[in-house]
Amino acid sequence: MKRLILTALLVSGLAGAIAPSVFAQQDTVAKDSVTRKKAKYTIRIGGGPIVTKGTDSTDNAKKGRFVGGVTFTRVDLGFSRLIDNGSFNLSPNNEFLDYKGGKTSTFSFDILQFGYRFNSNFKVYVAGGFDWTLIRLRRDITIAKNSNEFVYTEQPVHFSKNRFSSSYVHIPLNFEFRTSENNKGKRFYLVLGPEVSFLLNGKIKQISDERGKEKQYDNYHFQSVRYGGTVRFGYGGLGLFTKYYFNDMFTTAQQAGLKNMSFGVTFGLN
Repeated sequence: MKRLILTALLVSGLAGAIAPSVFAQQDTVAKDSVTRKKAKYTIRIGGGPIVTKGTDSTDNAKKGRFVGGVTFTRVDLGFSRLIDNGSFNLSPNNEFLDYKGGKTSTFSFDILQFGYRFNSNFKVYVAGGFDWTLIRLRRDITIAKNSNEFVYTEQPVHFSKNRFSSSYVHIPLNFEFRTSENNKGKRFYLVLGPEVSFLLNGKIKQISDERGKEKQYDNYHFQSVRYGGTVRFGYGGLGLFTKYYFNDMFTTAQQAGLKNMSFGVTFGLN
């Protein structure tokens, strides 16, 4: 978790100081007014536009326009929770997944977005990025690879870290509502919408005195495609988020009804 926090702080610093988006993205104007410049393209850095030389152009914040390009924003850092048929308590079939709540986390960010800004206060866009769920298991077990069901063995050693994780490519469809800028040049944001994710891999990372560091990769019965929704609310570049996935976390029959949700802090809303 400490490593994730340091990563998120680095990511948020880069997002604020370098580029929430590049590639001719005229998405945010410093004031809700018409700006006339000699411009060929725009690079957005830290939320404000830099206009370079070129042909005459007019950027009207009230006029609809297509927006998009490479971005590095909506960095989500928080905690994950397993919901077993509506309960936070795990059923006997899932007790082997008993986890440490304070060290079971989520981390994600977006690297692309394309959409349409209807006016200064409303935008619809599709984004793309990566998402990790990191479950810190309590028990000293090893989950078997390449098995039709969840099979695990109790280990004769104690793991200082026994982490069971999944990584996905996610594609959210976001509806962004924002207020006009206040006298500090900041806004309130509400961003919500559905998303679909595609599994990259599952992973087990174990650390013990006897064996040192060990890693194993498999799909571990994680859903190859999952779908859910996200809500974010924030001010300026900082906000809160919650995510919930509607389909089961795993494909095995014994884990039917086991779902995943997460919540935490978002860096880089604008």
